[in-house]
Amino acid sequence: MDKSDFQKTAWDTHYETFGSGARPPTGELDKSATDAVFVSSQRPESNGSTIDGRSLAAPTTQVHPQSQQKERPRHFLPDNAHGVGPYEIGQPIAKRKLDMDNQMESAAAPVSPSEDELLEGEVAWTVPIAHPKLLATGLCYDIRMRYHSELDPPKQRLDFHPEDPRRIYHIYRALCQAGLYKDPQFNVPTIERPLERIQARKATASEICLVHTANHYNFVASTAAMTNESLIHLERMHDSIYFNPLTFSSALLSAGGAIETCKAVVSGRVKNAIAVIRPPGHHAECNRPMGFCLFDNVSIAAKVCQADYPEACRKVLILDWDVHHGNGIQQAFEQDPNVLYISIHVHDDGNFYPLGPYGDHMHCGAAAGLGKNINIPWPTKGMGDSDYLYAFQQVVMPVAYDFNPDMVIIAAGFDAAVGDQLGGCFVTPTCYAHMAHMLMSLANGKLIVCLEGGYNLDSISKSALAVTRTLLGEPPDRIEKTRPTKSGAATVDMVRVYQRRFWPCLASDSKTSTKDALRAYQKQQLCDEFDMMELSVFRERISKSFKHQVLATINYADAVPLIIFFHDPYHHQTGQDPTVGRLTDAELYDTLTWYREWAIKAGFAIIDVNFPNHIANADDIDELNYEKDYEHAKRIAERNELAIYLWENYIE
Repeated sequence: MDKSDFQKTAWDTHYETFGSGARPPTGELDKSATDAVFVSSQRPESNGSTIDGRSLAAPTTQVHPQSQQKERPRHFLPDNAHGVGPYEIGQPIAKRKLDMDNQMESAAAPVSPSEDELLEGEVAWTVPIAHPKLLATGLCYDIRMRYHSELDPPKQRLDFHPEDPRRIYHIYRALCQAGLYKDPQFNVPTIERPLERIQARKATASEICLVHTANHYNFVASTAAMTNESLIHLERMHDSIYFNPLTFSSALLSAGGAIETCKAVVSGRVKNAIAVIRPPGHHAECNRPMGFCLFDNVSIAAKVCQADYPEACRKVLILDWDVHHGNGIQQAFEQDPNVLYISIHVHDDGNFYPLGPYGDHMHCGAAAGLGKNINIPWPTKGMGDSDYLYAFQQVVMPVAYDFNPDMVIIAAGFDAAVGDQLGGCFVTPTCYAHMAHMLMSLANGKLIVCLEGGYNLDSISKSALAVTRTLLGEPPDRIEKTRPTKSGAATVDMVRVYQRRFWPCLASDSKTSTKDALRAYQKQQLCDEFDMMELSVFRERISKSFKHQVLATINYADAVPLIIFFHDPYHHQTGQDPTVGRLTDAELYDTLTWYREWAIKAGFAIIDVNFPNHIANADDIDELNYEKDYEHAKRIAERNELAIYLWENYIE
């Protein structure tokens, strides 16, 4: 079977599945298959240079052949708004040496600068003219991405591969049926400013190779010329991936769709956008496809924007809420200090896909990117809205505000949604909307949502619809349950403590922990009752955890017998009133009280060392450490170090 035969067969097989709105591919998948009008712009002319063979010419308009009479849309601001007049999006402008009065007087007049008006050494650039509130929300969707499908599908419909071509169609249909986008096949828009279509294009080889190796690109490209038998054999040799002769084209469109969506937001064409694209990408590593992913769409788009908009896109935040860890994105930016990657995923101690320790909380980046990688690894499936919101409130948003990105990309896998059997979690569409709403407060609202996983067609449709409504400005619905599970709260607290060394915003210096409060109380009691004082510990390699932990009677240096107590912190027990469910007063137990009293009466000296349960390193902010095996060995080493210090400085 040659490629044309396959295309016809693939269309006959999927026609009823995809719906009547889909057209069969012809030839090399010409752009007429997208059945929509698109408007695109390129960067303005700059010294006649080219990149990837594309001329950096003035903005041009490309329209569907059936709509040649439609002009490029123009966006206007009200007169005297921000001191500028009506401009076409993508029009190059230069800085003007005008005072404020002249700007206000000429606010309504359009400006059309020439090359001579550019300041010396200045490069023409593109800026958003309309206020974000006046811009539309973008939508990227292309029917051709649905042609990536299984060559050897199962005989039973219930056994279709999870990464089903219908995924993006169901989301697109849900958006249209909700009245958010104009498509003659569905309902007319019911909102004043419907979604604006963003054209997907094929990513270039040079763009793909910003993240992937040339060998990886060539390998995926080679699948377009393989026989069906070779592709089926190749599928069995790779990790959770399938191929067909159109896979390469679909993958290029998926990456190119992510690029164009991000560029539409950064350039100011739209205020925010959602890219309904496939195949997904966050598992694809630099040199191999895996986990349904061929090219790392989000990483490629981020790197292209960094290269094309170096001033407007210096820092990028990528938030990955797919239920699986985005190993490909983490790898792509592991050493990049300008990209912050945060992933919330099921880890299960490395037993959940993609397997291994790479997604644990201790992988924080490397070299210059140290601290710019944050993994929030759930210990098990079953996490819900309250756990995700707690992670956002305690870690994601504080760090995101501190990082202060210029652009935010969500690697939006919806496989943690209620009903997704692969993910096994219980995140509702409302929770997804709340998370997107919080991220919209960053980067002046420049938020891009790129589809990753999600394999329950009903769940992903509802979740993507809720997120899109939020992008359009609708407030999210109310969430009733907000208390996280014990395992969820413990995981978030573990990450927060571990990341404090990189993000001071996560430190809680103004708060006093229970153990510190108890030691302060014990210290005051011992000082009052036995006339004890604090012994200072001045040695850098000894943990700061021993601050305020060493007390001694005033006669510790006299020629009298000396008793040294090394002991664990106070034991305390808190009761509960069963009638109202409130905590009662805590009871403290100090088992050394009798021994201290006996030693004091006998005229002995005492050094009292309260040994904390958790020991911090000398440069740690907090003394908590959740690695129990390592913690036990460290406590023994610190005990010996402290004993030697006390002997050399206070006893000997």
